[in-house]
Amino acid sequence: MPARLFRLLLAFVTLAAAGVAHAQETSALARPEPDVPILYLAPPPAPEAPPEDQRLALATLILPPPPSASAVALPPPARALLEEAIDRGSAESFAAIAALARERYPQGVAQIDALAAENDAKRAERAASEARAKADALAAASFLDNWRGEIDLGGSYTRGNTDAISIYGAVKLNKEGLHWRHAVSARADYAKSAGTLSTDKDTAAYQPQYKFDERFYAYGLGQFDRDEILGFSRRFTESVGAGYTVLPGADLHLDLEAGPAVRQTRYAGTARFNDTAVGGRASLNFLWKPNAAVQFTEKAAVFFLPNNSNITSTTALDTRLFGPLRIRLSYNLSYEQDTPTVARSFDTITTASIVFAF
Repeated sequence: MPARLFRLLLAFVTLAAAGVAHAQETSALARPEPDVPILYLAPPPAPEAPPEDQRLALATLILPPPPSASAVALPPPARALLEEAIDRGSAESFAAIAALARERYPQGVAQIDALAAENDAKRAERAASEARAKADALAAASFLDNWRGEIDLGGSYTRGNTDAISIYGAVKLNKEGLHWRHAVSARADYAKSAGTLSTDKDTAAYQPQYKFDERFYAYGLGQFDRDEILGFSRRFTESVGAGYTVLPGADLHLDLEAGPAVRQTRYAGTARFNDTAVGGRASLNFLWKPNAAVQFTEKAAVFFLPNNSNITSTTALDTRLFGPLRIRLSYNLSYEQDTPTVARSFDTITTASIVFAF
């Protein structure tokens, strides 16, 4: 009996200890965890539906028309020909080749247009480079540099029932600077027929010009005249004014000038200057070159002064012989308002001469 009771008591104690351990474990597992923050994320907004017209545009697919069966893109030989015209720098050649290529290869018009734009850009760059080089050369030149000119000589001698001799000579010098132009000229005419002097006159002038731009300029003028037949032995004229280049081309050129003028005149047979007048001056200088071998020029000047006005005009036609030599036919006209020693006021001279340009 005691042994059985002892075993029961031991089992009871064992069960009681197991129950306590289980209770402690369950209590530990049931202990609440610390609070954890919860983040709530908003869902992304739904994309807005495009308007009806945009949905239609997005849904429409535009296809280019199919190329013509006969259309041919710009072939490499045609492109090479256009590039060669670009390298040569001739606008006329490129325009002619491009026009033919557009007609022959309509599918290559875009390529031709691109080459035309490249040609225009290269020509503009070349022109700008040449202009810069010219300006630098003019700026570095001294007063004695860059002079150009011509010598004009003519004459005739006739012997028979009447003896006649005529001599004509002229020199012109011109200098183009960065801001200044200079023009120097001199002319002499002498003619005698049947022992009577019919022409005896000299003219010399110097004209500086200051260029404000490619067309507008200011000028000064100093001029000397002598004409024994028309009645004055010495005459000096000074003028200042403005000029404008109406036609600036190298083959078609026109300058117009106007300004006040002062003149001192010494008439033939007098010992001193006996007339001083103040007035105005106007002139034109015209050049036309229809081709490389022919040129036409007209130079005229009018002086408006009290009792001392005059008009001079020289018309000339040049034909190139070879190199620097030209043949010139010219007609010179002079009109004097006041000629106290002679009756006629007009004097005309027609000459044929040889011109040497340098």
